[in-house]
Amino acid sequence: MSKKRQQVLLQILLVVGIIVFINIISVRIFTRLDLTSSKAYSLSDASKKLVQSLEDNFLVKVYFTAELPAPYNNNRRMLKDQLDDYRAYSKGNFQYEFIDPSANPELEQEAQRYQIPPVQVQVVKDDKLQIEKAYMGLVFLYGDKQEHIPVIQNLDKLEYEISSRLKKLTSHTQYKIGFLTGHGEPSFEQMKQLQQTLSDMYELVPVSIANGQELASDISALVIVAPNQSFTETDKYIIDQYLMRGGKIAFFINQIDASLQKQTGQALSLNIEDLIESYGVRINADMVRDARCANVTIQQQSGFMTFQSQVPFPYLPIGSEFNPNSVIVKNLGPVIFHFVSSIDTSFAKAKGLNATVLLSSSNKAGRMQGMFLINPTMPFTADMFTEQFIPLAVSVEGSFKSLFAGKNVSLDSLAKHAIDQTKKLTSSVQTKIVVVGDGDFIQDTYAGTKDNMVFANNLIDWLVDDIGLASIRTKELAVKPLDEVSDGTRTFVKSLNLVVPPLIIVLIGIVRWRLRVSRRKRIEMSI
Repeated sequence: MSKKRQQVLLQILLVVGIIVFINIISVRIFTRLDLTSSKAYSLSDASKKLVQSLEDNFLVKVYFTAELPAPYNNNRRMLKDQLDDYRAYSKGNFQYEFIDPSANPELEQEAQRYQIPPVQVQVVKDDKLQIEKAYMGLVFLYGDKQEHIPVIQNLDKLEYEISSRLKKLTSHTQYKIGFLTGHGEPSFEQMKQLQQTLSDMYELVPVSIANGQELASDISALVIVAPNQSFTETDKYIIDQYLMRGGKIAFFINQIDASLQKQTGQALSLNIEDLIESYGVRINADMVRDARCANVTIQQQSGFMTFQSQVPFPYLPIGSEFNPNSVIVKNLGPVIFHFVSSIDTSFAKAKGLNATVLLSSSNKAGRMQGMFLINPTMPFTADMFTEQFIPLAVSVEGSFKSLFAGKNVSLDSLAKHAIDQTKKLTSSVQTKIVVVGDGDFIQDTYAGTKDNMVFANNLIDWLVDDIGLASIRTKELAVKPLDEVSDGTRTFVKSLNLVVPPLIIVLIGIVRWRLRVSRRKRIEMSI
């Protein structure tokens, strides 16, 4: 064997050895290179922490029809990648298996016992568009408990869907969310969408503080939605002491009672303003108008004809200016408010609290104060939209001082014997609240889009969550479109793609031809 061949063989063996070595290392040391700016294809720290805490075997059965066309095959591949990540971080306790029930009636029955229904998908076979039955669901099994995802529809939320079920199955206790009643708040029947989204993770219960009933210690978060009746001093004391004990509160408050039908509004006297203000923020008695707004349907008269038309109504702002640095709201979809009031956070700093604006108006906004006349046909002029980024939703964290610190509490006669004021707390441990200047945005009658529910769900997740599920839901998995270019640039790039590759091949051929000619001449001259 010549020396040159020995060198080539040695190089091949070296490359093969390096590849084998890298494979052995990659099997033992799991790593992933994710070049997306939001790390969309990597598990978040919250999911890693969750799967690492597994104490027993966690099995995922994936009922997914094989050999489906795009985009379903891409969904299958991405799902497998994600499950691989969970398994890699689980220390062996997280396992999964793919099952194709399409050709096996027993497996089909098994899938349907797990509440995985077949779905119809469009496929192209033999140049014909056909409808086929397919399965695309998951079952999670942990001990004697199980959860399922009937159909994978949204890959953006896949990690949240998996992690939230993992948390629900492995959690020893289910968090209880209390919805305050007794002050004209809407019932669960009026908030079915919110109830449906929250009940996957939490136990929702109505709570009353009438006659001095204290809030139970197992209430993980208290939600106060659109009260329209005044709070008594006893009510405020009970809510205040709940926060002082480390409770979390969501205030979704209407400061103005406005009606589109009556075309008027008036400030509500809830007697809760001083309580919220003592926690560092104030909901102003105004209504925010925004050039970025939803439409309303109005009737217009033209001669003998009456017709309906859609007109933009600035008092139904579309909130999309989310705080990009907040894991609570980053990358959420726009929220439609229904007569929202602005929020003042200027008190928080003096009280040693950390207030964060989560959602603001657009850069063309304004406020209505004093008289509240609401008429969609009224003219709106540019000078009515001179303000920008008015706070509409905020979070506050820290150690809160009680509204009743250093005060004698004037309790109702019925509550005097029920409440022991000698145990009054004057400051809280580290805890948190959220405040939104609208209590209607989560009610079925007014909720504009499902993003309203996602926004509310994220706020409550953040209040209750101890692992960071809210941060998973806000991960961005959006397609990054190419930059728009002019027609001239597009034509130029197309021409380059047509001309440059053949030109490069021709140039390489010329160079090789000249090198051969030169080498032949050198050989002829040396003879």
